[in-house]
Amino acid sequence: MAAASAAVFVLLFLYLEEEWEIVVLAVGLIATLYSAARFGFLGQIEAAASEHSRTTILVNFVAAALVIALLRGEHFALLMLATVFLYVTVCLGLTVQFGYAGIVNFAGIAFFGIGAYTTAVLSAHTPVPHLVVIIISGLVAGLIGSVLILPLLRTRGHYAALVTIAFGILFRTFLEVSDILGGPQGLKVPGMQLFGWSLNDNISLGPLGTVSFYAAYAVVALLLAAGAYILVKRLERSWIGLNLDAIRTDETAAASFGIDVPRWKIFAFTVGNCLAGVAGGTYAMMSGFIAPASFNFGDSLLLVSIVLLGGSGNPLGVLPAALLVVVLPEKLQIIQEYRLLLFAVLVILILRFRPEGLLPRKMREYYASWGRT
Repeated sequence: MAAASAAVFVLLFLYLEEEWEIVVLAVGLIATLYSAARFGFLGQIEAAASEHSRTTILVNFVAAALVIALLRGEHFALLMLATVFLYVTVCLGLTVQFGYAGIVNFAGIAFFGIGAYTTAVLSAHTPVPHLVVIIISGLVAGLIGSVLILPLLRTRGHYAALVTIAFGILFRTFLEVSDILGGPQGLKVPGMQLFGWSLNDNISLGPLGTVSFYAAYAVVALLLAAGAYILVKRLERSWIGLNLDAIRTDETAAASFGIDVPRWKIFAFTVGNCLAGVAGGTYAMMSGFIAPASFNFGDSLLLVSIVLLGGSGNPLGVLPAALLVVVLPEKLQIIQEYRLLLFAVLVILILRFRPEGLLPRKMREYYASWGRT
């Protein structure tokens, strides 16, 4: 029932065009989530979802696929939906870093950009299959992230955050002065091809009409988000998640009990950046063009706001938060120019009045066996 209601909301949110309708729908979503959390319904839903996790993932996947099918001819709506799924993948990586290990990363969009530029270079100048290119993009982002983690291991708190901010600024500056990577003009990226099929071609269904090529990218982005969600939940429920939670709670106590703090920080940071790189590579092929302006520091703040809004450490809250943050400014053009200001105010309000987010993370679940779900 919850999955069906969420699917109907997403469908309306993407399909409606009038600004007053979008405002009413957004306010209704926030009010519904708040009321459900206050009266305990969200807790019941999360408990049921946790008890039947495989069924929950399958039902939500089918609901998302149904939304894509119903919007099959709507180019803009499908583009927004695919972008939401890609942002969900990135924010699930940030959840591993920030929500589990306690590593603050304000350079999420930089690793997203690393994956995008790696994909642009490899797909344009090498015969490597595009599926392998996407995987390599994630590995490159993770490798560079494992180097950045070295100064992070020597800093804590605000100083660690400043290191990631500096990296994000340096990354964009490097892109703007690098002629090999197109400089300020950016690079053109060929569309994705999987098993001989070009995802940039519309699909004709005869009397049923034409399916937008963005539908194929939306399916690919959905598969990435679903895979990232399964990975993150398995990490949370494993002994790895137990170690990460111990480090986030108290590094000194964790080290005194024999937990290798640097090792697990490097692991969390690398995994999160790999997910960002894979999402960035897919985004580059979907958009067909990338430039330094696409990877502003403000976008990193949006990613952090999604994690905080959804509930730090709760993968389930990432999707509704990403939907609001990504789609709402596009639907309400009146706030487009002030979106960073509004989201900054939103983050401040969340931290002040509801620091646990719209969907707070409940007590962690630990399963000794990876096979149990």
